[in-house]
Amino acid sequence: MSEPATPPSVAVECTGVTRVFDTDDGWFERGDGRSVTALEDVSISVSEGEVVGVAGPSGSGKSTLLHLLAGLDSPTAGAVRIRSRDIATLGRRQRAQFRLAHVGLVFQRFHLLPALTARENVALPLVAQGQAKGTRQERAEDLLNRVGLGDRLTHRPGSLSGGEQQRVAIARALAADPAVVIADEPTGELDRQTGEAVLDLLTEVSDGRAVIVASHDEYTLSRTDRVLRLRDGRVE
Repeated sequence: MSEPATPPSVAVECTGVTRVFDTDDGWFERGDGRSVTALEDVSISVSEGEVVGVAGPSGSGKSTLLHLLAGLDSPTAGAVRIRSRDIATLGRRQRAQFRLAHVGLVFQRFHLLPALTARENVALPLVAQGQAKGTRQERAEDLLNRVGLGDRLTHRPGSLSGGEQQRVAIARALAADPAVVIADEPTGELDRQTGEAVLDLLTEVSDGRAVIVASHDEYTLSRTDRVLRLRDGRVE
């Protein structure tokens, strides 16, 4: 009789997360002394190997949730844990260091540095970690080969197509072997065929890590394992 399969571990979770903004704390153009509750008592979890979509209309709290999961912001109340570490208790500098090691970010508009080659862009997180040049180059080349860009190592972003730039961005997000990859509208700037290839890639890289894909596009969301829908700061 075979042994039962080991259930996947939880890679990232929120427990009772609330985020309240004061309109005069710098997040809003004009302050009027009032507060805005962007998220209220949100509890979610994403397991290793799982691809989860996040959807919601403008003002639903989607961007706030992504910022909290990425450690770019901290909640007013509640816990945000990545591999059991509550990053909500960390200071800004500690969160940045933790994010560098454990969270990969993929943006809609790629955010590649135009003066750097594809290999140099992918290696950037490893530069920040202080890894040796040879180690950085080897890791970057391996990842670019994995995303089908082994022949574009020395190309700069301006000479790459939109789909190629997004694949470079995904490779960069994987450079530090993060527990969580967060992709914010990763196909929003791409045509359908190229977007499908990017979604295929995000699914492939979910092995052993959690992938969270925020999107307004229902086709993109249909490619995930499940979808979290936000409205008025709560999970529906």
